Amino acid sequence: MIDVARALKTASTTGEVRFGLEQTRKSVTSGEAKMVVFSSNCPAKEELSSGKAVRTLEFPGTNVELGAACGKPYAISALAIIKAGDSNILSVQ
Repeated sequence: MIDVARALKTASTTGEVRFGLEQTRKSVTSGEAKMVVFSSNCPAKEELSSGKAVRTLEFPGTNVELGAACGKPYAISALAIIKAGDSNILSVQ
């Protein structure tokens, strides 16, 4: 089992990640997103996890905890992984 928080931090520093609901929606719509990660208290959780052709992962913490896991000093409700970089986040089931 991988450490999701560590994998997210690695992806955000070595890969290409889009943060925020609006950027996540755009990445999914354009087909760029390889995976969408959303917090447990994301207001658009149902929208992001239903019927999309992209893999989704619900982060077990809040948006503040998701932001901290990514090394950001602000809350993040959702993010889109475009390129994983050195991270193994895309292997999460």
